[in-house]
Amino acid sequence: MTASDWSDWLPRAIADADPDGVAVWYLGCNGFVLKGAEGTTLFVDPYVGLGDPPRTIRMIPVPFDPADVEVADAVLATHEHTDHVHGPSQAPILANTGASMYAPADSLAVAREDEDWPANYDVDDDQFSEVDVGDTFDVGEFTVHVEVAHDPDATQPVSYVIEHDAGTFFHGGDTKPSDEFERVGDAYDVDLGVLAFGTVGQIPDKETREPKRTRWYNDENQVIEAANDLQIDRLLPSHWDMWKGLTGDPTVLHRHANSFAYPRSLEIAEIGDRVDL
Repeated sequence: MTASDWSDWLPRAIADADPDGVAVWYLGCNGFVLKGAEGTTLFVDPYVGLGDPPRTIRMIPVPFDPADVEVADAVLATHEHTDHVHGPSQAPILANTGASMYAPADSLAVAREDEDWPANYDVDDDQFSEVDVGDTFDVGEFTVHVEVAHDPDATQPVSYVIEHDAGTFFHGGDTKPSDEFERVGDAYDVDLGVLAFGTVGQIPDKETREPKRTRWYNDENQVIEAANDLQIDRLLPSHWDMWKGLTGDPTVLHRHANSFAYPRSLEIAEIGDRVDL
């Protein structure tokens, strides 16, 4: 991680915002912040690391310093990969705010054991809350449902359906289409949904460092298939901006979505943008 390219304007903008319903900020990669009308603030998969050059090379600015975050009620992690569970990105948020981290067991193992946040940051073990598919919990004005995710590269992925009086937000982590998404789509009325999108690229192998054909995220057809099954009204593609060799152009999804009932519209956001639920 390096110093923020943007100083502290983004954390200040979030702290100063007074949304009528729910405001959502895109942090780049797969990170999001949700803030409700009563002030409840959730971070989902925030990541400000630089990757592992030359294997994974960050292509976007570092939008904030976690030490500048003064208000947060919870941090949610979808799975155990570094750009979703990362001590330098997330532990300072927990330390500064007293927020709880909600994550599957394998993700919490990274925080507790691999990175030992309690020893290396001012984080208490009781700030960690383990979740599994089927769980439901409340954080302030939000109700969070832990749902299925299909990410073959992860050991224990989940998705989150976050309900509020203003609407429902879905965050799929790095999921690809799932046979269970029709059930999820029938169970919830998803107003705004996030799905990871990117190209297939030649990424150095983790062990050999030899170039390897890599597909980490949905292609154009997969992301629309998942969005249609989930019955997402507004689709916000994520992750397309992050890694060199795997970036994509989300505007192409307009044509792919044309013949499907869902998504009804595309919400194209760049790092730092705010959209409202």
